Amino acid sequence: MLKLIKLEWKKNGIGTHIRNAVILAAVLCLFTFAFAYLGIANDPDTGVPDVALGNNAISSPIELFTSMSFLVFTSVMLSSFIVSAYKNKTMNLMFSYPIKRQKILISQMLAVWIFNFAALVLTKLLLYGCVLLGSQFMVSAFPLDFNMASTGFYVQLIAKSVVIVTMGFIALFIGMAMKSSKATIISSFLLIILTQANVGDLTMANNAVFPVILTLISLAFAFLSIHGAETKDLM
Repeated sequence: MLKLIKLEWKKNGIGTHIRNAVILAAVLCLFTFAFAYLGIANDPDTGVPDVALGNNAISSPIELFTSMSFLVFTSVMLSSFIVSAYKNKTMNLMFSYPIKRQKILISQMLAVWIFNFAALVLTKLLLYGCVLLGSQFMVSAFPLDFNMASTGFYVQLIAKSVVIVTMGFIALFIGMAMKSSKATIISSFLLIILTQANVGDLTMANNAVFPVILTLISLAFAFLSIHGAETKDLM
């Protein structure tokens, strides 16, 4: 399986995706720093941060920005690795190998999942680290509600990253069902609205049970994406 994953990275030009992930991380870091220390989140009339109820600490925008960005990033990669491979008929060649189709699909999904999980974790660490470093010289517009010396911080960071990246499998299933790369990407935006948006005081973002349920649903969609691949006709 590891060899197949490495083959997928090589075949799909993982260097380009690494470059794009680095650029995305840098942009998010600059934006978050400006958000915290340069006043871009401040109301021009009052001069105080203008944020949604419950999002008055710095971890909320960091989690929001990274989750939105990497859910879309994951969906774009899944679309490129799998949905486009079906549409461009390159999957025909791969399925001609003496390897089970399901194993090939799993390797493609894992190749995307592992890459984006690592990229998301590293990006979050970069953003939290930059904010923490900035606090040594400047005053943040938002309270710093995290402790990078705590084990719980890293457990929570990893758990949230797992949920976000795994959600990409829902978008993949929709894209494969509709035989459309665009549907995969659009689905990721709809998932962002569902999981991150506020409706009055109601939000799923800070619900303790919702991430567990969402992860299980995402894994179910991942299973459905590969179920019947051995007998299913190509797109």
